[in-house]
Amino acid sequence: MPGPGYYWIGKEEEQEVLSVLRDRYLFRYGNEKDPDFKHKVKTLEEEIGNSFKSGYALAVTSGTSALITALSAAGIGPGDEVIVPGYTFIASITAVIICNAVPVLAEVDDSLTLDPEDVEKKITPYTKAVMAVHMLGNPCNLDKLSKIAKKHNLILMEDSAQAFGGYYKDKRLGTIGDIGIYSFNFFKTINAGDGGMVVTDDEDLYKKAFAYHDQGHLPLRMGVEIGKRSIIGQNFRMNELTAAVLLAQFRKLDELIRRMHYLKEKFKRQIEGMDGLSFRRINDDKGECGTILTVFFRNKETAEEAAKRLNTATVSHSGWHVYNNMEQVLEMKVINPLLNPLKNPYYRGNVNYKKGMLPKTDKLLERAINISIGVVDAGLGAAFGLNIDSTDEEVSMKVKTFKTVLRQVL
Repeated sequence: MPGPGYYWIGKEEEQEVLSVLRDRYLFRYGNEKDPDFKHKVKTLEEEIGNSFKSGYALAVTSGTSALITALSAAGIGPGDEVIVPGYTFIASITAVIICNAVPVLAEVDDSLTLDPEDVEKKITPYTKAVMAVHMLGNPCNLDKLSKIAKKHNLILMEDSAQAFGGYYKDKRLGTIGDIGIYSFNFFKTINAGDGGMVVTDDEDLYKKAFAYHDQGHLPLRMGVEIGKRSIIGQNFRMNELTAAVLLAQFRKLDELIRRMHYLKEKFKRQIEGMDGLSFRRINDDKGECGTILTVFFRNKETAEEAAKRLNTATVSHSGWHVYNNMEQVLEMKVINPLLNPLKNPYYRGNVNYKKGMLPKTDKLLERAINISIGVVDAGLGAAFGLNIDSTDEEVSMKVKTFKTVLRQVL
């Protein structure tokens, strides 16, 4: 059940990894005059930063660690509220909790990304940030969210874990808000099994992020620093092998996205206009990644029956991507009681977490099915569909199956 980059792992990735292994130097820091030190992590940061026109790029161990690092760099802490969509991978929510802050769940609209109207309703005196999650490769409405953030003096974070390589109005997703993150997990656009990145144009945010990800050190590209640590941090450093794989994957990114756009358009065009079917709204048709084609049925019952016949599930059943299914959040299962926002002595607001608390989101997700285009993941409700290597003949066969099921359930 991998993402599109998995299918295109080949000799380029092998050569990058072997160049590191042969010289046995796997640590991200080293002497640049040492021929054994290939500085793959530094090169990855520079290539993505330059390509995406981001002032600063910081490689870390995962998308989750990127979220925690970005939140920490932004000063999110005890008692602060962060508005997060109820439809997102669980890490978007739990990263806020790990930072001793309070996730405030908001509705999504028919783009399955944050509903700007509900975001504005959820703002309180304790709100410090809005986390715009570009879910399933679809950009949020960043024009409206940016205006809201500016109006209320809030930090705008972009969780672009599922949208690496996407655009919003000609700017790369992740680079539009104050700080953004990417994931290079097995299921993402490009992958090295795991890995992540933080990007920002703000030098102060970058310095704080760098310090947090590496035991408090100030930014440095080479060499190991002794002393002079600025804060207490963690170890979220990426290693050279991970970066080596990602370098090869990154150089295939534009072609990966072009291929997904081709397949998605080919599939969508053949089912467009069918009675009883509509599509998720895309906030930027050219900028979305094309990893998933989301369709809406008339009602929950029809969607459930169609999903059953397609051997998949409605989006409402897609595991830890839907707040209703996050039992550890709903029951607030935490090791440290201080991490429970409902009991945090620093918090003076009022939140609660329960099933059904986001009725608009619930109604959208229960009648939606995700058709795989590039990300084949039952955990996203995308067990039916294509992969990036699907042929035109395979597309036609899957379309035929889908049409047959649609006629049966209607």
